[in-house]
Amino acid sequence: MSNLNYSPVTKKRLRAIAPFLSADVDSHTREAGPLTILTRDQLPRTIAARTRRVYDHLASVYPVSSFFFHSRAHACALEHSGVRNGMCVLEVATGSGEMFRRLIQTNPSGKTFGLDLSPNMAARTQLRARQEFPLANSHCGAVDVRNLPFRSASFDAVVCCYLFELLSRDDIRLTLQEIRRVLRAGGTFSLVVIGENAQFFNRLYSVAGRLAPAFWGRQVEHAAPDLIEESGLRIVTMQSVRQLGYPSRVLVAKR
Repeated sequence: MSNLNYSPVTKKRLRAIAPFLSADVDSHTREAGPLTILTRDQLPRTIAARTRRVYDHLASVYPVSSFFFHSRAHACALEHSGVRNGMCVLEVATGSGEMFRRLIQTNPSGKTFGLDLSPNMAARTQLRARQEFPLANSHCGAVDVRNLPFRSASFDAVVCCYLFELLSRDDIRLTLQEIRRVLRAGGTFSLVVIGENAQFFNRLYSVAGRLAPAFWGRQVEHAAPDLIEESGLRIVTMQSVRQLGYPSRVLVAKR
């Protein structure tokens, strides 16, 4: 770490998260906008590169979508997540940070980490969290979730909202393997996906997904339970949520 030109504040934050970082991460680092986090770019290129560009451009307006369509599902996922104050918690795919701030508020004395593929999303999430919770031990950076830069068994809980729609089935498997790896024994994984229980919505989403796959992706609610169980996690809760006609499904699993 000493050969990198980090600011004093960033160095302090990186020292705080160093115990959670994989031992071999130091040789694969990159800048992520105004914030920096250790990461690796060793995976083959997929549609993820296009997705990152799309969400970078939409970072400033995406909170509107979270407020009107996702906040009820976020609240449900948090309620069933088992997150308590003093835990070490990770959110993958923070988006605009609405769920990330909920996690910090629930876990003010613990450690809350967030990751997003989009550097702009991650930077906005970090900035807003620092403004609202300046004393919280929270960190957010741009990382590919298929290759998490954390030691095994680092987290008590992992949360993921509306990501799997943007990943191929093989990438979902990679992501779930990484999530299971970084979870401690008995830890909880909470997942929110777009529901498939509304026919008219499904038809609209299918059309949107074909027109802009890097933004909309495709629905994976029916496939998600089998993929979660296949990864070695055990589903304990499934609940449907609807907000302004937008269907979501919350799944909670244990390691």
